[in-house]
Amino acid sequence: MIRMLMRVLGPEYARPVRRTVALMTAAAVAEGLSYALLVPVLRALFGGTPADARPWLIAFGAVVAVFGVLRYAGDLSGFRGGSTLLQGMYRRLGDHLARLPIGWYGAGRVGEVSVLAGHGVLQAMSVIAHLLAPLISACVTPLTIVVVMLAFSWQMGLAALLAVPVVAAIQIWTGRSMAAADAERAARDHDATGRVIEYLQAQPVLRAGGRTAECFRLLDDSLRELQRASRRSMLSVLPGVLGLTLTVQAVFTALLVLGAYLALGGTIGAAEVLAILVLAARCADPLLSLSDIGGRLHAARSQLVRLDEVLRTEPLPEPREPVRPVRHDLEFDSVTFRHDDRTVIDGVSLSVPQGRRLAVVGPSGAGKTTLLQLLPRFYDVDAGAVRVGGADVRAISTDVLMEQIAVVFQDVYLFEGTIEENVRLGRPGAGAAEVRAAATAARLDEVIERLPGGWETNVGEGGALLSGGERQRVSIARALLKNAPIVLLDEVTSALDPVNEAAVHEGIERLMAGRTVVMVAHRMRTVRRADRIVFLDAGRIVEEGSHDELLRLGGRYAGFWNISVRSS
Repeated sequence: MIRMLMRVLGPEYARPVRRTVALMTAAAVAEGLSYALLVPVLRALFGGTPADARPWLIAFGAVVAVFGVLRYAGDLSGFRGGSTLLQGMYRRLGDHLARLPIGWYGAGRVGEVSVLAGHGVLQAMSVIAHLLAPLISACVTPLTIVVVMLAFSWQMGLAALLAVPVVAAIQIWTGRSMAAADAERAARDHDATGRVIEYLQAQPVLRAGGRTAECFRLLDDSLRELQRASRRSMLSVLPGVLGLTLTVQAVFTALLVLGAYLALGGTIGAAEVLAILVLAARCADPLLSLSDIGGRLHAARSQLVRLDEVLRTEPLPEPREPVRPVRHDLEFDSVTFRHDDRTVIDGVSLSVPQGRRLAVVGPSGAGKTTLLQLLPRFYDVDAGAVRVGGADVRAISTDVLMEQIAVVFQDVYLFEGTIEENVRLGRPGAGAAEVRAAATAARLDEVIERLPGGWETNVGEGGALLSGGERQRVSIARALLKNAPIVLLDEVTSALDPVNEAAVHEGIERLMAGRTVVMVAHRMRTVRRADRIVFLDAGRIVEEGSHDELLRLGGRYAGFWNISVRSS
């Protein structure tokens, strides 16, 4: 458990964890020794000279004081360490997630990571602050007491020592039983969470189709399965709790019988037997608490396992000797990319000279967006190479590569905050005049003027308080402020009304001016302005040329163009 915790946290946090463990272990030993001193105290009190108990009582008080100091220091170190480790864990997890390829964020992955980053991290890091001290106390204090019992009566000490492997076996068996039950419960929990999200997101469609009751049955079935799995998980703990309780009671009974036998035989005094039985009774509480602690530790360990799996996922490798491109031309050299078992891009070769515009068109599922995402290295190719300024993107550091590229997505995501804060994401150090100039170029100033809060208007989570066209203008202003030499556009006007489309087009034209551009679009109004057009189908280029050349060819592109003309 501790080893896994250290692996998840990383080597930089090893020292505070070791210090905390050492303090808590010392406190547990001191607690055991304080109980052990009850043996000479009781022996003196029940002997002929009770005054002989005075030095032992003084020693008992001193050990209790040492225990109190050590326990306070250990708990304080645990709470402070837990807080520090929690912040460090969030930082490490965030840094790692930012380096993982976009393809890793598949269906259901975002929800899983959200739960892990929230409840999962808190539960895993609670080990240091809340579970480590009682766990160490439950293990070390009874062992210390058993060692003391061996010193006063090897027979009774040996009898108590025989319980150690039995308790360990019960804990291991219970942990394995819980692991299987918890794995099932986690799977059911994931399924139920997905059903809840599906039910909420699909309300407009379900109500329009009159299918709400049917979908609710699916959700209800999923929740019932979760309830059954949770019940099985709880029942899996019951045999361990009963086994541990019976073992502790059986050992105490055996010690009582053995102590009486030894006392009657004159091998040991009645005072020693009484004191050892007091120690044995004191062992019972921490041992019985192992069931509860073990359950909570197992739950925390399952979260640590999930965190470990995420953190061990290999990010895209960074080059050891990164290069910095000096040009801004683009090239796809026999590029092949596969996702799962499907070939999305199949042997594509094309180039975009610096300052020119390339448009990529084709039917849905042709691989257009994937081709665009290979340039900023959202994925690594399976074969061939993607080059920026003649340099393979795998040989360019992520920071340098992203400095060269501005991306405007079809689905714009804005962070909860003000409009100005979202625009400044393009270049946080930009001056106020530069931010205003970018907003004007993107025609975002029109939006700001009619909003009551102006620049300080909160956009809501994901930009929910703005319309689609307004979000696109923020995104274009952000890209303009970044002032990158390469611009990637992905279906930026596919779902806009005519007024917003005209405003966004104007902003896009200003964004593309003098830059190397790759655009994915269905709207032919944007495509015809490109210097070169490629028609992509099933991951392959089937046609390429200028707008006029492709129209004269009368092929797939011409068919797309004619359909767009008739529908306009």
